[in-house]
Amino acid sequence: MRKTTRALGAALTAGTLLVAGCGRGGPGGGSDEKVSGDKIVLAVLNDQSGVYADLSGKNSVVAVKMAVADFKAKYGDKAVSSDIEVVTADHQNKPDIANSKAQELYDRQQADVILDVPTSSAALAVAGVAKAKKKLYFNIGAATTELTGKQCNKYTFHYAYDTYMLANGTGSAVTQQGGKNWYIVYPDYAFGQDMEKSFSAAIGSSGGTVIAKDPTPFPNDNFSTFLLKAPGLSPKPDVLGTMQAGGDLVNLVKQYNEFRLREKGIKLSVGLMFITDIHSLGPDAFAGTTFTDAWYWNFDDRNRQWADRFTAQTQTRPSFAHAANYSAAMQYLEAVQRAGTDKSDEVVSKLEGYQYDDVFARNATIRAKDHRVIHDVYLAEVKPRSQVTTDWDYEKILKTIPADQAFRPETAGGCAL
Repeated sequence: MRKTTRALGAALTAGTLLVAGCGRGGPGGGSDEKVSGDKIVLAVLNDQSGVYADLSGKNSVVAVKMAVADFKAKYGDKAVSSDIEVVTADHQNKPDIANSKAQELYDRQQADVILDVPTSSAALAVAGVAKAKKKLYFNIGAATTELTGKQCNKYTFHYAYDTYMLANGTGSAVTQQGGKNWYIVYPDYAFGQDMEKSFSAAIGSSGGTVIAKDPTPFPNDNFSTFLLKAPGLSPKPDVLGTMQAGGDLVNLVKQYNEFRLREKGIKLSVGLMFITDIHSLGPDAFAGTTFTDAWYWNFDDRNRQWADRFTAQTQTRPSFAHAANYSAAMQYLEAVQRAGTDKSDEVVSKLEGYQYDDVFARNATIRAKDHRVIHDVYLAEVKPRSQVTTDWDYEKILKTIPADQAFRPETAGGCAL
């Protein structure tokens, strides 16, 4: 029986976006019998109105729709289903709302997979729902290593980045370049707490010292208490390590520059940065800052061609979250195609251990033991405006960190699927 067509009002309330045409497909052009409800439903659950809206938000829905269009163009009548729908919801960065929205998406909207989910506390809540419902979940936007650690589960895959990757790249590099004494400020929730632990470990193993660390409210627009504290610490820190992201990061960096901490000998190191953050304040606000990026739109021709398509639809350049949502949606659909069904356990079996190389994930492997997706990442530096010759070309890629070196070893997190 086909899934019941929802009323227009309910569809608008749920933020449903239809991208599918009529008709049926299937491996070899057969029927849709193996696809539940005769359609595949992809759900994007993220922040569409708050501090993380620019770095992912509604434009990640556009990226997922691009993946659906590309999948259908690739397989045509041989696609496992020609009826593919994208639905979306705003979790407002709140774990309780994320929990209820995930249940609604899986149950009422009949989603086969949930994508994105920034904010680590919300991400962990959704992982619990995915486990209970036995439905697929690809996390792109959150960083906590718990998704592939003790809170891992069979149906959750961690796709783009995590705190270990960020610290392994940025924390180690900045310390080895002479930033020995750190003052870390981090948002007081799961993501920030995980970032603080990961960066402290990376700094220590590289010969540095965290002389002080402070949790900050989340979300927050006033960091003056923490920034004014920095010059008075003993010893004075060489580096202010900020673990904020999105709108919070923009607010902190703006105040960091207002208080002239760089002129006072305290360099800025950003734990997690998106190109949308740089664009918000302009490259000079971050010039010289080293950070680890999961993907960059102007890295090569392959990335630029996809970014141009994305920009034509959104009038903005993609962040790594946008590219990763596209990639995750495509890899999910490809796994369904290989399985010939959207049954969760069979799709999982086609994902575990799978190796591929796409526009986002270079030299990628979906690890079977913890569902961490490993891929090449990049140590980058923000250019000053004087070196920016193309709109949004804010990054200088210093080096590629190979996939097998970028992420935590699969045996280190305590995952037991």
